[in-house]
Amino acid sequence: MAETATLARPYAEAVFRLADAGGALAAWSGTLDALAQVVAHPDMQECLAKYDLSAPQLQELFLSLCPDDFSAEAKTFVGLLIEYDRLTLLPEIFGQFEALKNEREGVVDARITSAFALEGAQLASLVGDLEKRFKRKINPEVSIDPGLIGGVRVIVGDEVIDGSVRGKLDAMAAGLLAS
Repeated sequence: MAETATLARPYAEAVFRLADAGGALAAWSGTLDALAQVVAHPDMQECLAKYDLSAPQLQELFLSLCPDDFSAEAKTFVGLLIEYDRLTLLPEIFGQFEALKNEREGVVDARITSAFALEGAQLASLVGDLEKRFKRKINPEVSIDPGLIGGVRVIVGDEVIDGSVRGKLDAMAAGLLAS
């Protein structure tokens, strides 16, 4: 939803600037991931929807579900989100923060779908080839889809590399229909 992304952007950018200035990108990444998981939990969603808790009650409940080692800045951030009724934006804030972090670190996410499980050396070789092609470090997310028959499909940003047998068969079928 565009509205969610628009509302989350200033928070993600502010946390990114704070984390970057403090050299704590990895720490904030973990913190935001934990916060996003707490708010996305079905029980927390139900609590947010059904109960009319005051801001201090909600903050106390929410932080009681988080790890004890959260920084004072993280707790203040949660309080700010609660105060402005933006707590449910945490998963989107985390996603946008990760995109900013990856951009800063020269990393790009790649969704790799394979017909079969990729062994360590196969995956390392594929990631190495992708890093050469995109001239960036690749953060692979691998899944298996037997429907591909063989080969792999890779999505990096808005670019799709379809080296699957299913993709080649579909391309041949489209070519035959066009003739």
